Amino acid sequence: MASILGFGGYVPERIVTNDDWAARLDTSDEWITQRTGIKRRRFAADDQATLDLALEASRKAVADAGMEPADIDEIVLATDTPEMLTPDTAALVQHGLGCRNIPTYDLGGSGCAGFVQALDVAASRIATGTRNVLVVGVEVITRLISLEDRSTAVLFGDGAGAVVMGPGPGRASVLGAVSGTDGGSAEILTLAAGGTRNPFNATTLANGEFNRLVMDGRKVFVEAVRRMSEASLQVLEKVGRSISDVALVIPHQANKRIIDAVTSKLGLAEDKVYVNVHEYGNIGSATVPFALWEAVGAGKLVAGDLVILTAFGAGFHWAAAAVQF
Repeated sequence: MASILGFGGYVPERIVTNDDWAARLDTSDEWITQRTGIKRRRFAADDQATLDLALEASRKAVADAGMEPADIDEIVLATDTPEMLTPDTAALVQHGLGCRNIPTYDLGGSGCAGFVQALDVAASRIATGTRNVLVVGVEVITRLISLEDRSTAVLFGDGAGAVVMGPGPGRASVLGAVSGTDGGSAEILTLAAGGTRNPFNATTLANGEFNRLVMDGRKVFVEAVRRMSEASLQVLEKVGRSISDVALVIPHQANKRIIDAVTSKLGLAEDKVYVNVHEYGNIGSATVPFALWEAVGAGKLVAGDLVILTAFGAGFHWAAAAVQF
């Protein structure tokens, strides 16, 4: 069975508050808080990019596992905001950490569900003989979306989270995972420009399409609540456990209303659900691993605790994993 051996997380130092946004856009702290629950978020510094954040979280995870970069046998990195189009960010992490010439790859395009999917991929790699796998979720979303669009700009922040996984006993065992995709719902959450269908060019720039994140908030809400709730129950059934066994659910932190609806649908008390959206906003693929690292560091998880990680994202993708400490 695959186990988590070490945890890491990182967010940039720059804090952007709701009042900062109110000074820039037609919005207010009250408007943002009521609709999202977000109060603050972190922005990468001008001299930081995706690789920098990924390395910070990865170094912490490797050290927390009591390892050196040379001990890592594979890297799986989830991001929708890569350092560059090619090579993938995982390759750059391999070099930046000083790892051996190991296999590395990115999981891109699955939105905020990416890390939980990557966790499942890493577990399958360990089951077939790979030993120590570094799994990273990282985003610098604020670089690729419009900061003039009130409906989306205030939602996001930047950050990274990572775990080191390996076979046998560890800090926590990955009991199982489930995931799914509904490509027919792709249009409800998409950043369509920049690919081969609609490449970056003078027209894309002139039309403002290059950073236009399209999000149908109502449809995303419905899908997110349904998919995260269903996936949580499905993974519990898969591993032979029930919701009453769960010590903590760590959901994707997109919006406090979504988190509250998932909490209600699962019949959980509020103290059984980890929430940090007010501090960091939506940090995409980094949300779940960063929250997991934060929860572990705060002493909220002890031996015997069963934790459910659940997330949704563009695609429309969703995933959940059961982790036993």
